Amino acid sequence: MSTEDSLARAEELLARLDKTRAELERLSQANDAEKALDVLAELSELSKAIEEALQQAKRHAETDAEP
Repeated sequence: MSTEDSLARAEELLARLDKTRAELERLSQANDAEKALDVLAELSELSKAIEEALQQAKRHAETDAEP
């Protein structure tokens, strides 16, 4: 996977994160605590996946920059 691929993956995950955050906001307004907890868990997993994708992109970029 290249740096561009890793960054594209991170961007896709960020879009999912934003969509999921909006769902959490909707659930909080509907006072649906049980589903909100599920969405919070999903947000946590997405956050971890984004971190991994960004770290991978960083490693690729550093490798590509080596002489």
